[in-house]
Amino acid sequence: MTLSQLKKHFSDSLSEVYTDSESVFIFQIFTEDILGLNNFQQRQSADLELSDENANRFQQIISELKTGKPYLQILGETEFYGMKIFVDENVLIPRPETEELLEFAIKKIRDARFEMQDVNNSEFSEEKDTKTLQLSGSPIKILDIGTGSGIIPLVLKKHFPKEEITSIDFSEKALKTAKKNADFHQFEINFIHADYLSLELNKNFDVIISNPPYIGIDEDNEIADSVKGFEPKMALFSPTSDALIFYRKIAEDSKKHLNKNGLLFLEINQKLGQETLALYKDFSHSELIKDLSGNDRFIFGIK
Repeated sequence: MTLSQLKKHFSDSLSEVYTDSESVFIFQIFTEDILGLNNFQQRQSADLELSDENANRFQQIISELKTGKPYLQILGETEFYGMKIFVDENVLIPRPETEELLEFAIKKIRDARFEMQDVNNSEFSEEKDTKTLQLSGSPIKILDIGTGSGIIPLVLKKHFPKEEITSIDFSEKALKTAKKNADFHQFEINFIHADYLSLELNKNFDVIISNPPYIGIDEDNEIADSVKGFEPKMALFSPTSDALIFYRKIAEDSKKHLNKNGLLFLEINQKLGQETLALYKDFSHSELIKDLSGNDRFIFGIK
């Protein structure tokens, strides 16, 4: 079988699952992964004869894709915020919204650093607003709740290599994937296996960031089968009928364990924006932020 024949077979076999353009895109990804050919090389190699081994690998991929399994799970990796990230059935496939959350968090943390440098360099520093005092000097302490594949601490560590990051997850299998990603990028992150909802924190943090399970049980029928069937439900759905249970716990922990003027970054259920924001009314500043699609998606707070 030639590469051209395989491409047609790939598209025809998946016509009930993907559009033609989607099939072409996925075929290109796997062709580069298996044969090492980029898109340009693929166009120049239409008559390339495939070995039986490689033809069988593509057939196995077709069989898995027909079940609705996400192609990134089959591939075993994705790119997130410019970084290679390993993914599998034990973690959520990273979403663009989380990239938005991180872009916002990186800017706010960096701005806090610069503001404090300005205060320290000013002869009037004692009269300046000291709202970023806790984010200066020694490494800041960041808590990531519900780390999954580790994308949040990995990206933060890349941009703030000197900071101390602690990441919590209830799934041992997810933590195994997160540690694999951290080892690949040679990042030191303190991963903790724990049920956050029953965990008593024993230290304070300068930044708390989280993308916890926030889909309500009553929203089950709104989630695509390809998501429910192949991605971990514990990372998607609230464990109780209360879709805000994680946010309530984070709000309570913030009272005791987020340092004064510390920063809070949350990804939230777009349907529960105002209800979630109300949990953080005691912060000196809290706001609801929309994503690029115009949905209420994030909360930013300064204690």
